[in-house]
Amino acid sequence: MNHIRLHRRTTAAALAATALLALAACGDGGTTDAAAGGGKQPAAVEVAGVNVKRDAKLHTSLPESVKKSGTVRVATDVPYAPFEMFVTEGEKELTGLDYDLGQAIGARLGVTFAFTPQKFDGIVPAIQAGKFDVAMSAMTDNKERQAVVDFVDYSVSGSGIMVVKGNPEKITTLDDLCGKKVAVQAATNQLDLLKTHQKACQKAGGGAIGIQTFPKDSDAQLALRADKVVAQVLTKPAAGWTAKTADGGKAFEVVDDPAASGGYNASPNGIAVSKKLPELTDAIQKALQSLIDDGTATKIFAKYGVESIAVKEATRNAAVD
Repeated sequence: MNHIRLHRRTTAAALAATALLALAACGDGGTTDAAAGGGKQPAAVEVAGVNVKRDAKLHTSLPESVKKSGTVRVATDVPYAPFEMFVTEGEKELTGLDYDLGQAIGARLGVTFAFTPQKFDGIVPAIQAGKFDVAMSAMTDNKERQAVVDFVDYSVSGSGIMVVKGNPEKITTLDDLCGKKVAVQAATNQLDLLKTHQKACQKAGGGAIGIQTFPKDSDAQLALRADKVVAQVLTKPAAGWTAKTADGGKAFEVVDDPAASGGYNASPNGIAVSKKLPELTDAIQKALQSLIDDGTATKIFAKYGVESIAVKEATRNAAVD
């Protein structure tokens, strides 16, 4: 199974300290306003420095139940940096890419996207049971899930390469890792990627990748800091967030291979919507596209250091396998 949440626990734990240090500079944090009801919505909501205004036509297209309540009930599994995080550990206030994007979509639709924490493996069943309308939780769009929910896809992500600031070894692609020592977390898709690429290294005569495995992403980062390896391979969103936040952005940078802008073996991630609410799926897709078109979505992704995984078109159920 190739999806962004496969090894989420260790990744989230490794990034937790970095995330907490960086949140003070992020701004735009929100609350888990699960109890928020209807009522008059503000004319605009500020997200990532942008005043996102309501589109009356899109609001009219919403299901009657959503218009009446003024709320879209959103399930999310926290923490999973940079998509969903607590502003302060032990408290309920949320921040993150998914949270900000949800607030922007809600503002465009003229309703509140009310986020409530939910264990990841229980999210889809909870939507089926009618407890939630949608999920925004770094969820990979795949055919199995499409059978029970619809997706509005907002990003495409896979594995990325992180190097020390300045990229002294001039790493630009996976091929540049041949013959060099590389850090990776054990038992991950990223380890499988490096093992598979050994054949390409052998064929090119560049020497085998010196794969160094570590129990946690944070351990691999320590090896990279200490120059014991030339690069670390991890999920591209995690790489982008770490590069943006570690030492105030002065420790690492992400290699952006033009041939794999969203990362290697990338797959679509989407907003999961109840199949009982097709009008909501339509409205979310149109609202997201409007945020892409006016540049708001780009600013939200940039806030978390993951511009490269953003899509240019809000597609629906993009996964084909």
